[in-house]
Amino acid sequence: MPEARESVCRLLGDLHAHRVATAPPEELQVNIDQRALLEATVNRAGFVKPGDIVSPFALEEVDGGLVTLDGLLKRGPTVLIFFRFAGCPACNIALPYYQRQLAPRLASLGATLVAISPQRPDRLVEIKRRHGFDFLVASDRDNALGRRFGILYTADEPSRRAALAKGTDMGEVTGTGAWELPMPSVIAIDRNRVVRFADIHPDWLVRTEAEAVLEAVEALAVHA
Repeated sequence: MPEARESVCRLLGDLHAHRVATAPPEELQVNIDQRALLEATVNRAGFVKPGDIVSPFALEEVDGGLVTLDGLLKRGPTVLIFFRFAGCPACNIALPYYQRQLAPRLASLGATLVAISPQRPDRLVEIKRRHGFDFLVASDRDNALGRRFGILYTADEPSRRAALAKGTDMGEVTGTGAWELPMPSVIAIDRNRVVRFADIHPDWLVRTEAEAVLEAVEALAVHA
């Protein structure tokens, strides 16, 4: 039988199972409740969607310089992956998965991958260094692009209390001063600045599988 393809959702399911086995139940329940609340209440009608036109933007790449939409699209289609912050456990599983399963295949299609977080560049660079990512990692200052795409959420009060009890102030961690983060999202944009694929997950333990992104980008290559 052929070997099963690696799945990011399976990897994150393993993370949750490990937490169930090892984390204090009351601490885990706060995490579960926040994710369930987002799933139940988020404004999906406000999400970026296929067919939307993306206005120009500029982001700070963690190794220096600016990443602009026009500059990216000169090379070909662009895939944006929004994630929470450098220390996020789920992000430290998902982004290496995309490095293995998505980045090389996107490059072969002439597409550029950019991972985006609101965290300050000097703090965000740590995740790129730790995993040796060869794709761009950029800071979305003040969540400007995430806000435009309608993919932001603010931590609920139990989540804030639990984090502060452990000495974690998310506004200080990210350097933004706010408890506002993007929902994990993958957005593919064609060379005409049109969104061709958008997948947003309020539950951050659910992420987009690489194959879905590749199918969308391969379709762009066929119709280019």
